Amino acid sequence: MHHSLRLLEVLFCLCTIYVTVGAANSSTTISVTGAYNTSTYFNSSTTTSRQTATFTNPPWPEDTVTHILPQSISDLIFPTAVPRRGIQPSNIRCGRWGLPQSQTNGRSPLGTIGKQGRGGAPRFPPFIGAPGYDVGTYGSNGASDSGSEGGNIDSGGNGNSNNVDQGHGSGYGDNNNGGGGFDTGFGGGGGGGGGGSRPTTLPWGSRTANNTDPYTNPPVTGVVRKYNFVIERAVMAPDGVERDVIVINGQFPGPTIEANWGDTIEVTVVNGITSPQEGTSLHWHGLLQKGTPYEDGVPGVTQCPIAPGQTFTYSFNADLYGTSWYHAHYSAQYAAGVFGAMIVHGPTNIDYDEDLGPVLLTDYYHGNYFDILEEVMGTDLSKVAPFSDNNLINGKGDFDCSLTSNSTKCTPGAGYSKFQFTKGKTYRLRLINGGAEGIQKFSIDNHQLKVIAYDFVPIVPYTTEIVTLGVGQRADIVVEATGTPTDAIWMRSVISNCSATHQPYGYAMIYYQNADINIKPNTTAWPDNTDGCANDDLSLTTPYFPITPPPTPATEVSIDINFGLNATGHLVWTMNNSTFRTCYNDPVLARAQQKGSSSTANGTAFVYPTEWNVFDFGNASTIRIIVNNLSPVAHPMHLHGHNMYVLDEGVGDWDGTVIRPDNPMRRDTQQLRPADPATGEPAYMVLQIDADNPGVWPFHCHIAWHVSGGLYVNILERPDDIPNIKSPDAVNALCQTWDDYTQLGPIDQIDSGL
Repeated sequence: MHHSLRLLEVLFCLCTIYVTVGAANSSTTISVTGAYNTSTYFNSSTTTSRQTATFTNPPWPEDTVTHILPQSISDLIFPTAVPRRGIQPSNIRCGRWGLPQSQTNGRSPLGTIGKQGRGGAPRFPPFIGAPGYDVGTYGSNGASDSGSEGGNIDSGGNGNSNNVDQGHGSGYGDNNNGGGGFDTGFGGGGGGGGGGSRPTTLPWGSRTANNTDPYTNPPVTGVVRKYNFVIERAVMAPDGVERDVIVINGQFPGPTIEANWGDTIEVTVVNGITSPQEGTSLHWHGLLQKGTPYEDGVPGVTQCPIAPGQTFTYSFNADLYGTSWYHAHYSAQYAAGVFGAMIVHGPTNIDYDEDLGPVLLTDYYHGNYFDILEEVMGTDLSKVAPFSDNNLINGKGDFDCSLTSNSTKCTPGAGYSKFQFTKGKTYRLRLINGGAEGIQKFSIDNHQLKVIAYDFVPIVPYTTEIVTLGVGQRADIVVEATGTPTDAIWMRSVISNCSATHQPYGYAMIYYQNADINIKPNTTAWPDNTDGCANDDLSLTTPYFPITPPPTPATEVSIDINFGLNATGHLVWTMNNSTFRTCYNDPVLARAQQKGSSSTANGTAFVYPTEWNVFDFGNASTIRIIVNNLSPVAHPMHLHGHNMYVLDEGVGDWDGTVIRPDNPMRRDTQQLRPADPATGEPAYMVLQIDADNPGVWPFHCHIAWHVSGGLYVNILERPDDIPNIKSPDAVNALCQTWDDYTQLGPIDQIDSGL
């Protein structure tokens, strides 16, 4: 593309942004020029000092954000009295499903129990290729691999679940029989082919959970795990309410990615979204992407979006092990269904008998995500904080159909996810909060939960009854089956009263080996005495492999989180008084890679626009960020490219205390409490990172509606080293195809873009 034409497109993106906001019966177009407000640009050019430079953009009227609002307006935005229409166990008729899996969850096997030991949700091995185990989900969903792993990985495998008529097949080469169909009407799967012996050594060698620093000594197996994803629109009814969704390979939730620690994961993504078309991208939550920041999947930051009809292949290292997920990072698209679990097998810090795999906990909205965003980004302040309609476990739930309109197709008793226990065995469950807003409180009636990992960090195990997860957080737990062989037990996940929902109760059913799987459980929930807005105390969560961060960081900065109304009456979220907006056509990382060369058409140096919220930390070796929450709501704060040390969190002003300074908690997402509603004192969290990963790393609230409103900054880490990182031609080509697409007309970017 000619440089002058590209510059015009970039200027269009940065300086004249058209935002379409919808009302009930009409729509208006608002021209927003420049940033919503003035901003402070942080720059640390050395490892020992800090500098603050203030942007001097023209003072546009839209630049002013009013943070101090009348109480009546604050109450309208964040109501304290929440109308709830909760489903109680007494309202659930039985364990039978009112709809088949193909109508509620498409081709997804999650939440199903097989028949006579066949079919149903997969059970996962200690690692792909472990003797005596099937392969979990690997081999389905278009997965394949290359490289060397005992010479047998290509033999056998599951039936291809891209074909609904096949279902799940069996495991490795010594088992040539196809797996039975799901108990919901799927056909039987094709069996694995014959094969040789399976590997008997661990793919990660002698590394263990307590003898290896995963950030400095990860394995490299040489094996490539390949997946093919097609993203398309579909119609499904996960809770009985039929609605439009956007899904991957016809599955809700999307296919589970499975790999061994040290493998390379390749995912070929086809953007098949039509009627209307949308861009897309996928983010691999929690993986470090060392040396591959261009694979992080954030449009306008690390790449241009994948244009409609286009195909792109991500390739990245499974550089950490444990439980995570992937999701679309294009606007709030993942709230429509573009997400799935990701399991990286690695060393364990506790023994257990079986790995039951992912347990996805998701708040759920019946409305189209774009329609919800129009309200979130609109001027009707009663609609800027949307309430979820339901709460699902592994994509399944029920809904009270009497609450739907006559034009909505709703089937009562659609069905809950099911799991199976055998008395005396121990089970690993991989909990993932993959929702848009809700804080989840997970429990299993009558059973203690032993927490063994948070996010991608194994911890010293501790026992609890309830696990709290903000959006984006994960917990690995081990549960001992202490019931009787005929027991039926409720699994529960309740959306906290710190979140906005009409129906907070998510259920699944656990059946012991001799239980009738058509009855409903009759057990009682644990009492909940946990904090509604916070994670478990940091003193409880000790990383299994100890790492001591420097007590005095090279650089420290404070960031205040707040909200307010701009000059046009729209609610925006701010970090240090600046609200974020991406430019899909002009990724921040690409600009950082051009340092030292002329990066504009007239040869002048490029200055990061205010609304990109770039915090340049220069050559700092360690970075400490004190985040102060001035708003009345909690925020799950997620940092890309790192597991951050969480030094402390609480309410008030941080007094310098560090919880367990020789081995503080590490994770990629931490729940930030709300400001104290009685005193107005802000809440805080203190994080620190080792600046060992050059790149542009997003730091943002993981509530979809908040990041859409601009609650986001870019961490520019070791910018002098970024030009040495060369993006592949295929990544650069994304911008050409996206430019071609956007020349057909302006896209409806009604939010921050992320």
